[in-house]
Amino acid sequence: MKALFILIISLLTSCTGIPEGITAVDGFEVNRYLGTWYEIARLDHRFERGLENISATYTLRDDGGVDVLNKGWDIKAGKWHQAQGKAYFVGQTDKGRLKVSFFGPFYGGYNIIELDKKDYAYSMVTGPDRSYFWILSRTKQLPESTLTALIEQAKTLGFATDKLIFPKQN
Repeated sequence: MKALFILIISLLTSCTGIPEGITAVDGFEVNRYLGTWYEIARLDHRFERGLENISATYTLRDDGGVDVLNKGWDIKAGKWHQAQGKAYFVGQTDKGRLKVSFFGPFYGGYNIIELDKKDYAYSMVTGPDRSYFWILSRTKQLPESTLTALIEQAKTLGFATDKLIFPKQN
């Protein structure tokens, strides 16, 4: 029974990790990160398939966490889909490492691995492994030079940049 309990705890917490060899940003300021971010690029996952105009809006919770509202337009269904979640810091609040949950006690890693610290205009986020990856922006489009540099950095970090999806933002 004790081994089963340890296994369950290990499975629940392993999803909140960060890929080996990658570090989250230091000097993170949650209040500057709040607000709406637009998805510029991502790796494929079933929960976002068929969606365009994808955004994430972050607001501060009373308990120190962050409310998350993910939203995207389902092209085939002709309607908005949204998911409400909550996120909490993993360790220090000045490090871009959070765990996010959209249902129950199950959390996944939300690791900010690149951030425009001057203006908080763009960020790169990964989950617990390299199959989760997003490029986010405060605007619906990034300058081509910025996007190219972020994709090159992601490639250097071992992400499958040749498989990136660029959803429409209009």
